[in-house]
Amino acid sequence: MAKQYFGTDGIRGKVGEGAITPDFVMRLGYAAGRVLSSRAGNLAKGAHPAVLIGKDTRISGYMLEAALEAGLSAAGVDVLLTGPMPTPAVAYLTRALRAQAGIVISASHNPYDDNGIKFFSSLGAKLDDEIEHAIEAELDKPMQVMESAKLGKARRIDDAAGRYVEFCKSTFPNHLDLRGLKIVLDCAHGATYHVAPPVFHELGAEVIAIGNKPDGLNINEQVGSTHPQALQKAVVEHQADLGIAFDGDGDRVMMVDSLGNLLDGDQLLYIIALGLYAKGKLKGGVAGTLMTNLALEHALQKHQIPFARANVGDRYVLELLNQKNWKLGGENSGHILTLDKHTSGDAIIAALQVLHALADSGKTLTEMGASLRLYPQVLINVTTKQKLDLKHADIQAAVTLAEATLNGSGRVLLRASGTEPKIRVMVEGQDGPLVQKLAEDIAAVVKKSAQ
Repeated sequence: MAKQYFGTDGIRGKVGEGAITPDFVMRLGYAAGRVLSSRAGNLAKGAHPAVLIGKDTRISGYMLEAALEAGLSAAGVDVLLTGPMPTPAVAYLTRALRAQAGIVISASHNPYDDNGIKFFSSLGAKLDDEIEHAIEAELDKPMQVMESAKLGKARRIDDAAGRYVEFCKSTFPNHLDLRGLKIVLDCAHGATYHVAPPVFHELGAEVIAIGNKPDGLNINEQVGSTHPQALQKAVVEHQADLGIAFDGDGDRVMMVDSLGNLLDGDQLLYIIALGLYAKGKLKGGVAGTLMTNLALEHALQKHQIPFARANVGDRYVLELLNQKNWKLGGENSGHILTLDKHTSGDAIIAALQVLHALADSGKTLTEMGASLRLYPQVLINVTTKQKLDLKHADIQAAVTLAEATLNGSGRVLLRASGTEPKIRVMVEGQDGPLVQKLAEDIAAVVKKSAQ
């Protein structure tokens, strides 16, 4: 059954519109509180369920935090407030503090005037579909306030940042350190601004931070993993060994080598995989998505490392990893999951695993990055006025012709956008000009078929 409000990554939208209003978010908090209270398990007599709330640095976070707090309290749920904190930090702290759930107020890499609500279970994992359906069903019921004696209380977790910093450091081997490395960190004016620099500094690196002065309006603005040009420039100017860019809520990572070359999620995933494989510690294979560059799949095949693709979205990568009992997966956007370290994608921890692999290999990021040359990938979005059957004879003929032309040296992918009336045409392969031509040819056929 389709969900009315929840998407693949919680609820998200423009502030003041749709679900991202104080009224709706208060009712959401109440509905979530009611559902979570009914599933709280064996609580001590008189104890209330507890929900942890973190947020990124958007100005609207204050408003939505207060609304959630009010709704949860009305449902008899205690609230633990962390203030600005990366999404993966909330996943960790929810487990560490034995809360019944965690909530993140964030729109990730979106502009400041968007916001959203994400939920984590008591185990630090994204909520099951069944629980999201239950919350939506509760939203349809009238909101009622618990009697005063049973209302929830709220308190701030003053040491949340320190707890998370220590957790991140614990994923890096005790016998290694980062002394001698000069690292530029781009915190996207987001939730990592006060936790990422201490992690790398306390491990021994010389840290230069940019994008670390949030003002509520500048999150992701020309900085961070979605705008890596600022980091590339800073690494070269400071003659740093490497740079690391996070997104607004700290679950995506990109890296830059000493020459200013950008490494995306596929390349970082490959470096981590090779490091684990060299030590015999790669558990199973590597999971990617439909958009993972074919070069990564071919490179892993040379080492006889299994590879599988999930639908686009870190939620689906996580599902695939759990199905196969594998531990490593990710997306080219920089979502990287290392399930032997954390239950969710964590940009700081992923970056530390890359640095671990570099330390073990004795190579620089430039040298390791050169080991995987990505194939040219062309993506063309074709706007459609109505739903289009991708099995249309003309479209299938164009795809078949393109695949025959590539002759095993590339691939073709067509998929409908889940949020816009568009068909995404993707072609990749070793021959750049050929890939561009084939993508344009298929896009033209799709456009004609959509008329």
